[in-house]
Amino acid sequence: MNMKFKIFIAVILTALSLNAQSFKVDTSHTKVGFKVKHLMISNVVGHFEEFNGMFDYDEKKGTLTAFKGEVKVNSIDTSIEKRDNHLRSADFFDAQKFPIMTLEMLSIDGEDMIANLTIKGITKKVEFEFENGGSIVAPNGVKKAGFSLETKINRKDFGLNWNKVLEAGGVVVGDIVRINLEIEGDAIK
Repeated sequence: MNMKFKIFIAVILTALSLNAQSFKVDTSHTKVGFKVKHLMISNVVGHFEEFNGMFDYDEKKGTLTAFKGEVKVNSIDTSIEKRDNHLRSADFFDAQKFPIMTLEMLSIDGEDMIANLTIKGITKKVEFEFENGGSIVAPNGVKKAGFSLETKINRKDFGLNWNKVLEAGGVVVGDIVRINLEIEGDAIK
């Protein structure tokens, strides 16, 4: 690539992001949740307590221009300590070896966001359904923006392979995991 073309691309990308404002994820108003089938008859619902992230929101276009987040695997909570400890073990997340999961937006088109999701050291492109919550100035004077992301992944694609076959047929843990992120951020001044 010649230098003039590189400069042209840099100018275009800068111009596209001029209307975007940066936000820090407000952890007290954000939820990183999931659910997965248990015994093939019900769902285990869980979430992660510790996470952080940043995003750029273009108010004029009403969309994200960038998003990156991290989740501490050890903060998993399904309301049953024994199960949470098993999920932290090498059978599932192997939290000692892989303490962080990441999500980084690659592109967005309307209600579809493509992002790199990294779990257990394995990175895959995943399509999320994006719901724009918009932006507002809160009563305390802080500018806020929010959005929701939902997707389904096959946990085995990320090396989360543990399972047991039931005597009556079926398995203890379903392969498909539904991920739901409810994100609210505070504008960075």
